[in-house]
Amino acid sequence: MPQLEIILGLLVAVAALATLAMRLRIPYPILLVVGGSLLGFVPGLPRVELDPDLVFILFLPPLLYASAVFTSWRDFRANVRTISLLAVGLVLMTTFVVAAVVHFVIGLPWAASLVLGAIVSPTDAIAATAIARRLGVPRRIVTILEGESLVNDATGIVVYRIAVAAVVTGAFSAWEAGLQFVVGAAGGIAFGFLIGWVVVWTRRHLADEPSIQTTVSLLTPFVANLVAEELPPYVWHGLGLPGELHLSGVLAVVVTGLYLGRRGPYILSSPMRLQGFAVAELLTFLLNGLIFILIGLQLRNVVGGLSRFTVGELIAYAVLVSLTVVLVRMLWVFLATYVPRWVSRQLRERGPPQPWRSVTVIAWTGMRGVISLAAALALPTTVAGGGPFVGRDLIIFLTFCVILATLVVQGLSLPA
Repeated sequence: MPQLEIILGLLVAVAALATLAMRLRIPYPILLVVGGSLLGFVPGLPRVELDPDLVFILFLPPLLYASAVFTSWRDFRANVRTISLLAVGLVLMTTFVVAAVVHFVIGLPWAASLVLGAIVSPTDAIAATAIARRLGVPRRIVTILEGESLVNDATGIVVYRIAVAAVVTGAFSAWEAGLQFVVGAAGGIAFGFLIGWVVVWTRRHLADEPSIQTTVSLLTPFVANLVAEELPPYVWHGLGLPGELHLSGVLAVVVTGLYLGRRGPYILSSPMRLQGFAVAELLTFLLNGLIFILIGLQLRNVVGGLSRFTVGELIAYAVLVSLTVVLVRMLWVFLATYVPRWVSRQLRERGPPQPWRSVTVIAWTGMRGVISLAAALALPTTVAGGGPFVGRDLIIFLTFCVILATLVVQGLSLPA
């Protein structure tokens, strides 16, 4: 019963804070995170902990799927080069630059530093586009931000798993890491198309009843994620590959959503689409609201294990990592936009360069969110041999600070 009361109380808080955000003309993810952070320190309220498995299994698949379904495939394909540079190139660059800064300045080991870099490298799939849509930025920019945030989660999670394995086992194989990256991405994409095709075939043969079709739609992202992530290891052993290889469930969900978004109008009647859109909009709002307020509520838990650091050290580390994340994105976006045009005559002939104002908006819209915090909270407490995971508490704290800094500072300053 207490858990039911907590969930109902959080839903009430979501509704109240979202209403206040509309009155103040502030994007609601920002106010939910700030409000949750303050609620976490109210005396007498129960402590609420965010289960990482709950995020990866329950929250993330439907949110990514809904964003993918409503993303225009034509616009996505037209901007695939820009999206790829952000979703793959920028994630890898951010991972290594943050790791270098943390290793040389703070003193964390290389493997633990790479873990932090991988955690804070992907942007949030919801926050950036929710804020951008609220401000009415051009459609192309929204498409790029949506496409980036849909794909870069997969890149970040694959790099995160490789880095965590290096910390836990104390060993690193460049060959296995590269194989994991390629197999995870390619396998996730392939399974996404396969599951999308199966779902389209199934829905064509189901009863023409909106409730049944909507139920199948709600189940689709969970099936796509679980099939890709839980592929039995004996399949890999049968092919002579390492049994620890994972497919990207995130990419499988995104590709399935893009495929269904493209094929949906051909297999669904207008009443089914209308009901599906209404249900998806309500579910997305509730899940978004819960996840952002849960992020804020974690602050009380995060600061509990940092007594060995002074307040000044924690503030300096938080500012350093947050600035690194922001500056790397700014530099990468401008270089990736204009340098290829200087080098390639073919790109110059396609049309005029992007206005610097549009490039600045994309560079500044780098909010982090639930994926980063869930990945940090999912870190193991011990490594092989029973020793502690070095820097775990500090990694979680710095992740929360990056989320708070990018959401609040960048989110509130974006209108300017």
